[in-house]
Amino acid sequence: MAALLELREVEARYGQVKALHGVSLAVEEGQIVSVLGANGAGKTTTLRAVSGMVRRSGEIVFGGRSLVRRSPESIARLGIAHVPEGRGILAELSVWDNIRMGSYTRRDRAGIRKDVERALAYFPWIEERRRQQAGTLSGGEQQMLALARALVSRPRLLLLDEPSLGLAPLVVQEFFRIVSLLNEEEGLTVLVVEQNANIALQVSKQTYVLEVGRVALAGSADELRQHEGIRSSYLGY
Repeated sequence: MAALLELREVEARYGQVKALHGVSLAVEEGQIVSVLGANGAGKTTTLRAVSGMVRRSGEIVFGGRSLVRRSPESIARLGIAHVPEGRGILAELSVWDNIRMGSYTRRDRAGIRKDVERALAYFPWIEERRRQQAGTLSGGEQQMLALARALVSRPRLLLLDEPSLGLAPLVVQEFFRIVSLLNEEEGLTVLVVEQNANIALQVSKQTYVLEVGRVALAGSADELRQHEGIRSSYLGY
């Protein structure tokens, strides 16, 4: 199967500091692919490079189209939804206004209504709390809201940046249960950056390990789960 997203020798920098040094990876349509690595390894920068939020070079191809010279808004319109680290919700707005923001790249009202209903089927509590200020939600609820908002954009590819950060284990399990359902039932393609290697290897098919801006290891999640270096550095056994 052809890759929906492919990065070839991608470099990225913040000012004079180079954060990625020739990262190459591929995400096949319908897969969940995870990216592991320590702080500063370049995981977040990799997602920002895809979304056009950082200076980058090399090749980034999505659905046969180059992303390198496109703006973040143009990339979003192609069908890439990015849930950033820290959730990125609009804390001062209501829960419902946050959901509505997910449709800003769309003009098809009937389709938007359908996808709002679809998101609410996964998160029924949102309807009950639609008028609540988003910033007063718990951390887990905010992460769920960020995911629901992303679904309203009807993405072909979902980018998740450290979704488990700061969340209780049961909330993390529930979040990834829903992500897995979206993948299995709707064929949603997901590229997830995670420090929680256990959950990342559990839900993904393919995994890349970054070290100081380079791909150090790559393989199936099953293979890497048995890799001695991954077991000692990330899985704790």
